[in-house]
Amino acid sequence: MDEVNDPAGFLGERIRGLRKRRGLTLAQLADAAGLSLGYISQLERNLASPSIPALVNIAKGLGVTVQWFFAGEAPVPDDERGYVIRRNNRLSLRYAGGIVDELLTPKLSLQVEMIYSRMPAGTESEQSYTHEGDEVGFVLQGQLEFWIGARHFLLQAGDTCSYSSAEPHRYRNPGPEEAVVLWAISPPSF
Repeated sequence: MDEVNDPAGFLGERIRGLRKRRGLTLAQLADAAGLSLGYISQLERNLASPSIPALVNIAKGLGVTVQWFFAGEAPVPDDERGYVIRRNNRLSLRYAGGIVDELLTPKLSLQVEMIYSRMPAGTESEQSYTHEGDEVGFVLQGQLEFWIGARHFLLQAGDTCSYSSAEPHRYRNPGPEEAVVLWAISPPSF
């Protein structure tokens, strides 16, 4: 349920394009990401969708953060570029099951990034994953069940959590309504 939903084939093109610009073969990227060559090939040809942990590993293997894969950019007035992101111009990743992550940070060069996540009832990241940085999550709406290493928490609207992203973590929305979470990650690594 934690696969990226990419009906336009955007991710496959971005993965292949960056891999080629980096001068990597499919086998080299597969080795760097800890994934099979066949799986990377399927992703690049849009025959498969990566899980969240797989996308994190691919990003590491390509030397970028996951934010690099967020879908295209809508036109932005010159005086707002790097300072303002309008609600309808957010870059986003849509995952299977309906989970949506929207990048709120106007400059990708800042020392912090903010992500607005919406998770329908029952959705989850089935596998734990890690990446660089520290995270703070603020539950704006609904519930968030969260695992950090061996620790387990149930957060309600208004609750926060913080942890090192190097610790294995995963989440689930156990509630009957959509969960909305605001994430701050420093330095940008997701």
